[in-house]
Amino acid sequence: MIPYYTGPITAKAARPWRRRLPVMLSAAAVAFVAALSPIAIDFNNRAAHAATTHAPVPGAPASFAPLAERVLPTVVTVATVQGSGGEDLEGPAFPDLPPGSPLEKFFRRFLEPYGQPGQGMPRPSPQPGPKAQGLGSGFIVDADGTIVTNNHVVAGAEKIAVVLHDGERLDATLIGTDPKTDLAVIKIDTKKKLTVATFGDSDTAKVGNWVLAVGNPFGLGGTVTAGVVSARSRFIGSGPFDDYLQIDASINRGNSGGPTFDMSGNVIGVNTAIFSPNGGSVGIGFAIPSNIAKNVVQQLKEHGQVRRAWMGVQIQEVTPDIAASVGLEKSEGALVVSVVPDSPAAKAGVKSGDVLLSLDGTAIDKMRSLPRLVADAGIGTKHTVALWRDGKKMNVAVTLAEMKDEPQVADAGEAAQPKETSGKLGLALAPLAPETRERFRIPETVDGVVVTDVRQDGPAAEKGVRPGDVIVRVGPAKATSPKTVADAVAKADTEKRHAVLFLINRNGTDRFVAIPLPRA
Repeated sequence: MIPYYTGPITAKAARPWRRRLPVMLSAAAVAFVAALSPIAIDFNNRAAHAATTHAPVPGAPASFAPLAERVLPTVVTVATVQGSGGEDLEGPAFPDLPPGSPLEKFFRRFLEPYGQPGQGMPRPSPQPGPKAQGLGSGFIVDADGTIVTNNHVVAGAEKIAVVLHDGERLDATLIGTDPKTDLAVIKIDTKKKLTVATFGDSDTAKVGNWVLAVGNPFGLGGTVTAGVVSARSRFIGSGPFDDYLQIDASINRGNSGGPTFDMSGNVIGVNTAIFSPNGGSVGIGFAIPSNIAKNVVQQLKEHGQVRRAWMGVQIQEVTPDIAASVGLEKSEGALVVSVVPDSPAAKAGVKSGDVLLSLDGTAIDKMRSLPRLVADAGIGTKHTVALWRDGKKMNVAVTLAEMKDEPQVADAGEAAQPKETSGKLGLALAPLAPETRERFRIPETVDGVVVTDVRQDGPAAEKGVRPGDVIVRVGPAKATSPKTVADAVAKADTEKRHAVLFLINRNGTDRFVAIPLPRA
C-alpha cells in the first residue's frame, strides 16, 4: 500500500515526508509493476495462442499467381448460336442491378456483344426471331486445337466459336458429344502455337486439397477462383455415371466446361454444375473427375462417340432393410431387379434377386459404382462377378457386350396415398382378374398379385407401396395368389426375420421393396 499524508503540510511535517518520499516512490513502482505483470503475462499468452491457432497451414500457397499465369492460356470461352428463338444454354448472364448504376452500364457494354440481354432488354422469344447465343467455357487438350467442354454448352448449336485467352475468335467444329457424362469435344484450326492443359489423376484429389477453377462466368472471360475439394463421389442425379468432385471454388453460369486444376497445374475436373437456390454461386460446385473425362475425351477424339461395355441387368440400391432380408451383414452391392434376355448377365446365369458384390475383386460398395465399373471394363472382355444368392456367396464369369440401350435403374417410387384396410403389413391383395387389370391398367404381360388397398399407418405404406402395384415375388417364391403372399409373410414372421423382400411391378417397371415385419 502507498502511504499518504492527510494533515496540513508544515515545514516540520515536510521534513519526514521528504525523507520518506524515495521509499514511497520505490514502493509505488513495485506495486505498479506487480499490477501490470498479470496483464503482460496475459498478452504473452494471447500472442502465443494466436501464433498457435493461426499459424499458416503447411503447403498453403503464398499466392496462386504463378499457377494462374501458367494455366490461363489453356482456357477458352465457348460461344454458340442456338438457333431461331432458342434459349441461352447458360441462362441469363446479365445480373440484377439497379437501373442506371455504373455496374449496369459496365455489364451491358461487356455482355451485349455476346448476345446476352441487358437489364430491361427483352429475352429471346420462343417464336421465330433473332438467333440466341450461349456462353460457356472449355480448355485446350491438344496442340492440334482439340478442346473439351460440356455437352450442354454445345448441344443443339448451329454454330460454335471459341475465344482464346488473347481475345482471338475462331470458328469451331463439333467432334463428338457424350450426354451421359455431359462432355463434348470441339476443334479449332489455327497456325498459332497453343498452350495445352494436361489431365491429372482425380483419384489423388483429397478432401481439403487446394484447387483452382478457371472459366467464363457471366461472360466476363478468363476468371480464376480458388478453393478446396470439399467432397468426393457426389451423386446429383444427372446420369448413370454420377461421381462428381465437389469444390468450393466459386463457379457460376458460364463456367460450364471449364477446368479445375490441382496445385501442379493438372486438370482434375471439368466444371459442370452448381447447387444454388438463386442461380449464383453459394460455394457448392460439381466437377466431372478427370479419370472419367480422360477415357470419354479420347473416344470422342478417335471415334466421335463413346462405346461402353454392358452387362444387361436392371439394378437398384441395397438398403439396410433389403440387406437384412437377404441375409447380408451390411448394405452393399447392387441388387438385380431383372435380367435382360440373351444379355451377358443372362448367359452367365445371373438371376433376379442376386446381389452383385464385386467385379474382378473390386468391391461394388454402392449401386452406382457398377455402371462405371462395367462401362470402363471393355467390350468383349471376360470378368469374374461375385454375387450373393440364397444366403451364400458365389462367382460367375461374365463376358461383356457393347451397350446399345442404357440399362435401367429401378426407381424408388412415390409415396403411397392409401386407404384404411387390414393385414399384418397393411396390404389388401387380390388376384389379377380381368376386372382388376382393367381397374389398375395392368398389362397381360405382368403376372402376380395386385395390391388393392394399403393401410396408411402400416409398414407397406412407409415403404411407398400403393394400390395398383403388382407383387411378382415374395422372397424367392412367385406370387401366384394372395394366399402365397400371406403364407410367405407368415413364414418370415415365424422365422423372426427382420423384413420380407417383395418384387413389385409398377407401370411396367420392376423394383425390390423390403417391408419390415412389425414386432410387438
